[in-house]
Amino acid sequence: MTTSPLPIGEPSALGFDPDRLALIGPAMDEYVADKRVPNLVTLIARRGQIVHFEARGVLDFDSDEPAGKETLFRMFSNTKPIAGVATLILTERGVLTPDDPVSRFLPEFSKQQVRNPLEPMVTERARRGITIRDCLTNTTGLTSPATMPNFYRQQYREVLETLGWISNRNDEDRVRSDNRARVEALAQLPLASHPGDRFGYHLGYPVLGAVLEAASGQSLDVFFRDNIFGPLAMVDTDFYVKDGALDRFGACYVPRREGDNVQLVATETAATSEKTTGPKTEFGAGGDSGGILSTAGDYARFGQMLLNGGELDGERILGRKTVDIMIGNHTGDMEIPMTGPGFHWGLGVATYHGRHRPPLIRSVGTYGWGGAAGTTYFADPDEELLGVCLTQVLQHGMMPNNNYQETFQRLTYQALN
Repeated sequence: MTTSPLPIGEPSALGFDPDRLALIGPAMDEYVADKRVPNLVTLIARRGQIVHFEARGVLDFDSDEPAGKETLFRMFSNTKPIAGVATLILTERGVLTPDDPVSRFLPEFSKQQVRNPLEPMVTERARRGITIRDCLTNTTGLTSPATMPNFYRQQYREVLETLGWISNRNDEDRVRSDNRARVEALAQLPLASHPGDRFGYHLGYPVLGAVLEAASGQSLDVFFRDNIFGPLAMVDTDFYVKDGALDRFGACYVPRREGDNVQLVATETAATSEKTTGPKTEFGAGGDSGGILSTAGDYARFGQMLLNGGELDGERILGRKTVDIMIGNHTGDMEIPMTGPGFHWGLGVATYHGRHRPPLIRSVGTYGWGGAAGTTYFADPDEELLGVCLTQVLQHGMMPNNNYQETFQRLTYQALN
């Protein structure tokens, strides 16, 4: 966006100590200077007004082209909150409900079998069907490459090849199946557990994407654009690089050990990314193939809409009580492996409830999520506070002392009066 994504506020008038707020920039600079990350774009807003918005670092270590506030990032699982909003838009329109079985829209899921954990070759009928809520809350029971028995490689070889979980022995260069074909293949595998029993991250989101397309009658990119990105003026956000925006898109990195050191190595450049070259057919509701591309400013507009109770600049995306449902507890006391105790999962976001762990520097009720390439956002309704922190490093925690996300959040809260 060429203009500020949200109004600019005076930090002291919005409850910040300007001197402490100013500590964020130098702290983020250290991560960039040490090449623990190639770049960082950080944004903080309170009561809908920006008090901090800074960019540092480079798009690509080889070119040293500086990153800016309008840099595009692969958001990966930061797409999940958007998928949650899309689902609830259709709920408010009466098209579906979270408790609808996915088989209502995807008939191939109508007769799911569940693998016996003690006798993997024995299956039984699932106690109930997978629901849309299960997809959003990561409780589908779907099989993953990590949970499937070895004999599946022979018994379900063609299915696994379609899913891309094993290579095709006859045609290594076969074009990757589209999401609908992969979802149809996934339905042929017995479930690893009964729906609702266990947390299995991400597994239901490809299914959710197919449900949303079937329910809306639109491809996911078009539905997101018409109902979320367009109304919120998220002008740079899409699943692929828009015309004229390639110079704002950078490389993606991963830590690799080089002798005694761990260094960042590019997994792809902007020019070689599928986000640039196409064929523009991968619309991952949960972040598959990088999910959406967005900027810190665009994503802040999405986050502020939720923090406002579903509305921004006169555009109402969701009703206020629907947002309450989205961030509420849909997983009970089930532990979320990626967060540890103290969090529950809502419909596309994780929310902090604070129980059974030492306190964290955030309010109970703070929600948000992150993405595989180092992106994250949080929203604190009690403090009317929003934070966005973006970079492009896969498995960033493998880099020693690469705790920039925790540092950003800690310094944000410590700057409050």
